[in-house]
Amino acid sequence: MAAGSPHGGAGAGAGHFAVVDPATGEGFDTAPGCRPDELDAVVDRAHAAWRGWREDPAARTAALLAAADAVEAAGTDLASLLTREQGKPLAESYAEVARTSARLRYFAGMDHGPQRIADGRPVRSEIRWRPLGPVAAIVPWNFPLQLASAKFAPALAAGNTVVLKPSPYTPLATRLLGSVVAAALPEGVLTIVTGREPLGARLASHPGIRHVTFTGSVPTGRAVAAGAVASLARVTLELGGNDAAILLEDVDVEGIADRLFWAAFRNCGQVCMAVKRVYAPARLHAEVVEALAQRARTAVVGPGLDPDSRLGPVNNAPQLARVERLTNRALADGARAAAGGFRLDRPGYFFAPTILADVPAGSPVVTEEQFGPVLPVLPYRDLDEAVWAANDTGFGLGGSVWGADPDRAGAVADRLECGTAWINHHGELSLAQPFAGTKESGVGVAGGPWGLHGNLRPFVVHRPEEAPA
Repeated sequence: MAAGSPHGGAGAGAGHFAVVDPATGEGFDTAPGCRPDELDAVVDRAHAAWRGWREDPAARTAALLAAADAVEAAGTDLASLLTREQGKPLAESYAEVARTSARLRYFAGMDHGPQRIADGRPVRSEIRWRPLGPVAAIVPWNFPLQLASAKFAPALAAGNTVVLKPSPYTPLATRLLGSVVAAALPEGVLTIVTGREPLGARLASHPGIRHVTFTGSVPTGRAVAAGAVASLARVTLELGGNDAAILLEDVDVEGIADRLFWAAFRNCGQVCMAVKRVYAPARLHAEVVEALAQRARTAVVGPGLDPDSRLGPVNNAPQLARVERLTNRALADGARAAAGGFRLDRPGYFFAPTILADVPAGSPVVTEEQFGPVLPVLPYRDLDEAVWAANDTGFGLGGSVWGADPDRAGAVADRLECGTAWINHHGELSLAQPFAGTKESGVGVAGGPWGLHGNLRPFVVHRPEEAPA
């Protein structure tokens, strides 16, 4: 399959790599690797396609709406393949497909027409938004379809073309999504390329790319930004988080326990904006630990294709090893596993949902992003201490405050150093809102009109106002 085709892979001559089912730990299919010369050809085609794609906003809208319909029609195939390679429960895969289709519709209908500048001068000044050119989108393995659409939907709606590289752990559903969407678009407007590193580095540093949008780890994000410097391409980076949830003294522990648990453990904890630390008042600490532990002990863990499973496996062997290492380090440092604390003795990459108590504040499971089904619960005696601890991190993606008085909780949330704060819930996002982090959690903005304008540049036209007759 040629690298520029609607399906978007590289040919068999480039070599293939195995794709593993995390529920079994065994390979079940292969994906093609894209050679450097094939990548050059893909970017060249994206540039050629851009000339026509950028000229007709009405045609773009119609094409993106048709693509949204096609994604919905392919929902069963997309969801089952996504669960097979990513591991999440099938219901969550269907939700991801629905979000992908909804995002295409949302951006298809967004207007970015001319804007008048009113500055009191006798000059008519107008901003006309212009697309940037070919966009490189590099997507991780936790939400491959949803994050792919979060990058390509606004980029395409703005009039750019896109070359998208999924994680080598989850290439298949993205290739299928690319085939479905690209069938509604002109040739070369959206291409999926798959492969292991250094493919991502080559794409990010390619001189034909004008915008690089990346979601992943901080070290890789720094490397992506450094690669884009040579061509002065625009860079948007979403680099994860270590979100804290602060519980106030008046919180109804049993009333919030379900929401708090799933805010931490959805997608097996593999969510950039999941709750990754809980700070509970010392008086309530034992109650909070037991409420969360009870839910961890009873959550059904199994293959995502099993309809009874609520939690699937960790996606890949290196991430499972990281989760296990962080947990073992915390236990060695004196932490207590109120639930879980171990890898499950079965095929695949399964780790028991884990609630940790008595965790030293400096333990890596607290200070780093564990990105798995492990949650430390830490006590505090003074609210200022809890806010300081929540902010004492290099990350700044999200955070939440939980209590009986939403106004008081909101006042505490205003003190959090993050991009998004939630009151009595966590991790919910609207397509219409901006999503961005502070500190090491990222550069640039996704979502809403801000995400669209991240794919545009202003072109300003001045002309004198007509003098009165």
